[in-house]
Amino acid sequence: MIAISINDLSLSFGTTVILDKVSFALEENDKLGIIGVNGCGKSTLFRLITGEQTPTEGSVYLSKGKTLGILTQDGAFVCESANQTVLERMYDAFPHLLEAERRLAELEPRLKGGEESVIRAYTDLHETYVSEGGLEFRGRCASILQKLGFDEIAMGQPVATLSGGQRTRLALAIELGREPDVLLLDEPTNHLDIETLAWLESFLASYKKCVMVISHDRYFLDRVTNKTLVIEHHKAKLYNGGYTKSAEQRRIDKEIAERHWKNQQKEIARQEAYIAQQRAWNRERNIIAAESRQKMLDKMEKLERPQDAPKAIRMQFQDAIASGNDVLDVRKLTMEYPGRPLFRALSFLIKRQDRVLIIGPNGCGKSTLIKLILGQLAPTAGVIEEGYHVEIGYYDQENQNLTPENTVLDELWNAYPTMTETQIRNTLGLFRFTGDDVFKTVSVLSGGERARLTLAKLILSRMNLLVLDEPTNHLDIDSREALEQALLQFDGTIITVSHDRYLIEKLATRILELHPGSCFEGDLLDYHVDHEGNAYTEFQTYKAARIAERQTQASSAPAATAAVSSGKEQYLKNKQAAAEERKKKARLEKLKKECEALEAELASIEEELFGSAAANYLRAAELDARKNDVEERLMEIYEELE
Repeated sequence: MIAISINDLSLSFGTTVILDKVSFALEENDKLGIIGVNGCGKSTLFRLITGEQTPTEGSVYLSKGKTLGILTQDGAFVCESANQTVLERMYDAFPHLLEAERRLAELEPRLKGGEESVIRAYTDLHETYVSEGGLEFRGRCASILQKLGFDEIAMGQPVATLSGGQRTRLALAIELGREPDVLLLDEPTNHLDIETLAWLESFLASYKKCVMVISHDRYFLDRVTNKTLVIEHHKAKLYNGGYTKSAEQRRIDKEIAERHWKNQQKEIARQEAYIAQQRAWNRERNIIAAESRQKMLDKMEKLERPQDAPKAIRMQFQDAIASGNDVLDVRKLTMEYPGRPLFRALSFLIKRQDRVLIIGPNGCGKSTLIKLILGQLAPTAGVIEEGYHVEIGYYDQENQNLTPENTVLDELWNAYPTMTETQIRNTLGLFRFTGDDVFKTVSVLSGGERARLTLAKLILSRMNLLVLDEPTNHLDIDSREALEQALLQFDGTIITVSHDRYLIEKLATRILELHPGSCFEGDLLDYHVDHEGNAYTEFQTYKAARIAERQTQASSAPAATAAVSSGKEQYLKNKQAAAEERKKKARLEKLKKECEALEAELASIEEELFGSAAANYLRAAELDARKNDVEERLMEIYEELE
């Protein structure tokens, strides 16, 4: 059944065309990815669908009874109360259930009077409340917030104190909790770490309703979407499949269209040559033949030459003097803030031409580690030593190295005053700053434009160590691919913090994961990639194998402990009564069986929690609670078995 239909949707401002006759329709379970270069009209399309903006022509049809929800790029919002907590704001997404609770509370004391009308009103309202999820919506709210990175303390935090990224995640949680029939998400992966991204992918993939998502995260699009809408040159075309499949189909379509156009051009040229020859002979029958062919040519439906894709940025990092073989030696690095330890005793050595990707959950200290490497912060303990002739170029994800008052031209020229204006303009042109764009002030630039300007400054720097903090944020897909190619061709060393799994897959030769969890020793997991271009997949396989190995060791630990205990029992037999020995042995065996059963249950809980229960909030909350109980009991058993 059709959930939403878009018919010849167009938007123009005077002679400036934004979108031209966009048409497509989506079924109830479709997951649509919308892609295109920054500024092509993706977010504008969402505003037209929601009615926030009025189209020049065309219409949007939402099936009867269907609800619409949207997450915008700027997910921050003004809270009604400055002291309203995160969890309270989440509850406010269900005003009808809150109102039902208030009304039920009012009616409940009057039930004792036995009035039939009151009893009937209470019963009807309670049935509606239960059928619409009233008994589970609070648990569902807490579960979604937890999955999106809000722990119990953060849920009680006032919304007014949240950062922009936290507010965006809260806005996303609210929309997921509402479960609209058509869900519009504009860049939902911003501010999410890899673990949270994986949960969101699982949630959306199992979401039984229609989803439209604007994203530049290719890995995310491939895992979530089954259709792709490509916006180019103000028009849109719908393809089946996620990003990778649709990209291949677009390539094939373009080749076919180009071939058809060239064949038609050859035929037109052949016909025109024939007509010219007949007219040159200038006999009556030749003139008749020429006119006949001309009429046929005039009636031919001319094909338009396929337009090239919008111009992508082009970059190549300048060659620099090579550094020493040892680029960065980090030994026993510890960083703590008052009452908040980040990491302890990190040690690693980065070699020349390593491409190191630093990953980990939000708040684990990735950006702090970058600042320590740059010398912007002092560690609590430990040493960071640069190698011989190391020159560092830094890319800040917030682009804070730009001067707001400067024009784009001045920003780059001030950084490299010995270059000519032509050289500066040519460099800016490679990053899509053309014409009057170079006279824009930095303060009015979009996030994507600021990112491109920062990269333009960086490629001219002739540094041999690039330190990049989330370099693909704010970049469209074409720009991300251009950056990936430039980094792959770079002859120096790269240290990058990123949640972009596509970038990690193609670029990394080493992966440093902060806070890898209880399955690994220490606060850092240092993995050397065996097969370049397959880094993230290889790393995930390695982690899964390590986790399985640890679980196997944990399962065999009680048996080993029992064996040690058995030896002790043999020694104590000479000093203690036989009855007491049998009692101890029975106790150990009981604990061993309980331990094995709990470990099996824990594995089953985790499998369901990140599988079938990912989109079932009530079940997920139950599983989380049971998981905590099982883990606490296991710790008690392990301590007793030691």
